[in-house]
Amino acid sequence: MGVVAKRSSMIFYSGNDDHFSHRVRIVLAEKGVAVDIVDVNDERPPEELADLNPYNSVPTLLDRDLVLYESKVMMEYLDERFPHPPLLPVYPVARAQSRLWMHRIEREWCPMLEQIRTGGKKEAEKARKELRESLIGISPIFEDMPYFMSEEFTLVDCCLAPILWRLPELNIELPEKQVKPLLGYMSRVFEREAFKASLNEREKEMRA
Repeated sequence: MGVVAKRSSMIFYSGNDDHFSHRVRIVLAEKGVAVDIVDVNDERPPEELADLNPYNSVPTLLDRDLVLYESKVMMEYLDERFPHPPLLPVYPVARAQSRLWMHRIEREWCPMLEQIRTGGKKEAEKARKELRESLIGISPIFEDMPYFMSEEFTLVDCCLAPILWRLPELNIELPEKQVKPLLGYMSRVFEREAFKASLNEREKEMRA
């Protein structure tokens, strides 16, 4: 990956197929951070992970003596620690709105994704339908702005992009005529060099 350096004081323990880990990798790539990325197998996590993180989970970020194990906290920490390019708006009102969108993605769409992957057939199909309809519903917002409620790429896009990237694997097909603005947004995000650099081998296979 383009963001990996041979020697770094920062280590990122990343899930092989975890959209929460993916969002943090996007931030790392956007910032051009030198980081050692450890791909974690859920069945055989590295022994040191349990010592670092009380939940023995990914994503986990180690920066010298600091250990973080919540993706939104990591993203904001990285944005403050490496301020260029900024991934949150400067003004407090706009920053608060961005944080609220991140919260809504986490509360509304992330559970649907997990339900599709881990729920029973009936529950998964219900979540698949709800996520599809929700994405169709938001498509018009991209008619006026290139990114999610913003002229600039932000942390909100870092949260949304991993979900959109996984749509084919989730068996969600969007009606092209109804979601042209959303498809344009997806194309813009997926073509960003940082997004390409953020993909691990498993994620590359999703759209191979």
